[in-house]
Amino acid sequence: MDLSTLKTDPGARRKRRRVGRGPGSGLGKTAGRGHKGQKSRSGYSHKHSFEGGQMPLSRRLPKRGFHHGKRCPFAVVNLDSLARCFDDGAQVTCESIVKAGLTGEAAGGVKLLGRGAIDKRLTVQVNAISESARKKIEAAGGSVEIVAVAAGKARAERPSEPSAEG
Repeated sequence: MDLSTLKTDPGARRKRRRVGRGPGSGLGKTAGRGHKGQKSRSGYSHKHSFEGGQMPLSRRLPKRGFHHGKRCPFAVVNLDSLARCFDDGAQVTCESIVKAGLTGEAAGGVKLLGRGAIDKRLTVQVNAISESARKKIEAAGGSVEIVAVAAGKARAERPSEPSAEG
């Protein structure tokens, strides 16, 4: 046996269905699209919430409570994760946290929370930190520095409204 004698099992590869190729094919004329209507036309696509022109469910339901709108969420990391992944005396930055696989990148940057204990001296540079996490790091002999979110990651502000004088 060699590679030149290998063959796929019968029925493993099906022929592509050629629609609109005459009545003998079983899918001629309208090519399985039915008669008329939006879905029968070429180039048809719709949004995931489209309901055929009917008022969508998301607009029919009442809106209640407070909504933050477009937020700039943090990627959160806890102290026990830092203690597990970084050695004593390490410089911990947002990039090193992402590179270590503790979290993914987020538009708001990295926030450090205080779950767990830490006994390593770490120099931590993050975008935000909870008070309990700061106390635990400083008690272990480490230091904390808050850095601003990189300009490319920051949420794009809405363009300013045109002035009324113009």
